[in-house]
Amino acid sequence: MPFPPEATLAEVGEFALIGELTGMFGQGEQVLVGPGDDAAVLRVRQGHVVVSTDLLVEGRHFRQGWVEARDVGHRAAAQNLSDINAMGGRAHSLTVGLAAPGTLAAQWALDFAAGFAAECDLVGASVVGGDLTGSDQVVIAVTVLGACTQAPVLRSGARPGDVLAITGRQGWSAGGLAVLSRGFRSPRVLVEAYRRPEPPYAAGPQAAEAGATSMIDVSDGLLADAGHLAADSGVAIDVYSASLEVPEPLHAVAAATGADPMSFVLGGGEDHSLLATFADGASLPDGWTAIGVVAEGEGVTVDGAAYDGETGWTHF
Repeated sequence: MPFPPEATLAEVGEFALIGELTGMFGQGEQVLVGPGDDAAVLRVRQGHVVVSTDLLVEGRHFRQGWVEARDVGHRAAAQNLSDINAMGGRAHSLTVGLAAPGTLAAQWALDFAAGFAAECDLVGASVVGGDLTGSDQVVIAVTVLGACTQAPVLRSGARPGDVLAITGRQGWSAGGLAVLSRGFRSPRVLVEAYRRPEPPYAAGPQAAEAGATSMIDVSDGLLADAGHLAADSGVAIDVYSASLEVPEPLHAVAAATGADPMSFVLGGGEDHSLLATFADGASLPDGWTAIGVVAEGEGVTVDGAAYDGETGWTHF
């Protein structure tokens, strides 16, 4: 252990912590200059560069009583890596900004970095820089860069007649959040899904190669994000609820909380599943399931009717 277990960020100091953090992140072959200089220098061999940025704010996006620092690291990396995935690309480099109180344990920052690095390793991405400063609460800012070897898949390409499809777990994280918000820790599988999402990282490039006409990462909610596809493409989308899997643990949580189990699937986010549209008659890649259809018009319906439940997370 590099620091005494009780040491705080203020006691360790900015540069000692940065030195320790820098050594935790391996560098890929695309990195010409990594952490330590004024900026990183990356090599781009071919294709399109895709970039995304996300924030996590303590009390808004996570609570330390609900998730360990390592889990926060996994979550912070996953939500950014998934954005590149949703463009049909593969992430290769990230920068991380951490603002935190000086009283926060230095070990928390190291554990966060370990979780972040472990998630990045799943796609072979490198942490190439970042920043550290003081704050009244923990705030994490991540920027991710990736590459698409084919044209990026946008939200705006869906056309009437297309099929709506999904891949990855959906509703599990929302079920875990419902459990934690009521002071419980089971079903454990849902709590773990909230703490550490499992985005289908290989599915984005596969969908792009299969001719997906539009695609989005489900970070806010299935219906909310389907609404983004519909709005940006100028179409209507109808979701078939019977095509959506509702796993047994969600039924258990729904029974205990008086909720509709389907509400976790339709309105839940942060599993970072992918929604995409494909031309009618196209073969869906392995792991994708058709759950709806694109038509002329606007908005999103469920089984042909307006949905009166929560469609997803709002940030304000």
